[in-house]
Amino acid sequence: MKHIDDHIGTRLRAVIPIPTDRVPDGDGAISVLGIGEADVVAADAAAEQLAVRTGEIEAEGQRMRSLNLAEEDLGRALVVIVDDRAAHGEDQALIGPLVGELLEEAGFHVDAVVAVESDEVEIRNALNTAVIGGVDLVISVGGVGVGGRDVTPEATADLLDRKLPGIEEALRSSGLAAGAMDAGLSRGLAGVSGQTIVVNLANSRAAVRDGMATITPMAKHLISSISNF
Repeated sequence: MKHIDDHIGTRLRAVIPIPTDRVPDGDGAISVLGIGEADVVAADAAAEQLAVRTGEIEAEGQRMRSLNLAEEDLGRALVVIVDDRAAHGEDQALIGPLVGELLEEAGFHVDAVVAVESDEVEIRNALNTAVIGGVDLVISVGGVGVGGRDVTPEATADLLDRKLPGIEEALRSSGLAAGAMDAGLSRGLAGVSGQTIVVNLANSRAAVRDGMATITPMAKHLISSISNF
């Protein structure tokens, strides 16, 4: 804080020139001569500015503390994009980077974003690799509908030790509340495999944003609960 104090002191000296002619007053104290009403007003203004500046500094401190909390390290995450085009480098919607960005904003370190074809074996292998690698959260995106190649739930089910139906319903409810009628058709699963949380999301930017907004507030509690097993 030294540089702030020096700055304030410089401003006060500029506003109130201190005269050198000092005389003892009646009780032996030192009085300063030559300070008029304008100087007093200037001093009051400087004091007000100092109070405002102090308030700004305190507010900035609060903001930085909030940022530090938001940037708390929640653990490691991995993203699996289930899409034939994305698996061949044609992720035109850029869903992968979006999920990675949202995870990092929530406080996760993203190990990787990988893309696989809509094949049950490939999906299961990608999810299992994440679990064996010890990530705290793996998010799959895509393949949760009712189409013939929507097999992500089937690939996920075999890996789960415990299901989290509350999260599954919360994801569907948040999608429906946002006006995404196809959210009611989602067969996406959520559960725990080993000590890894596994969540299936639909392959759309809206579904990803809604889904991440639902998942991330629960992430810290979930990871803490799992680590106690």
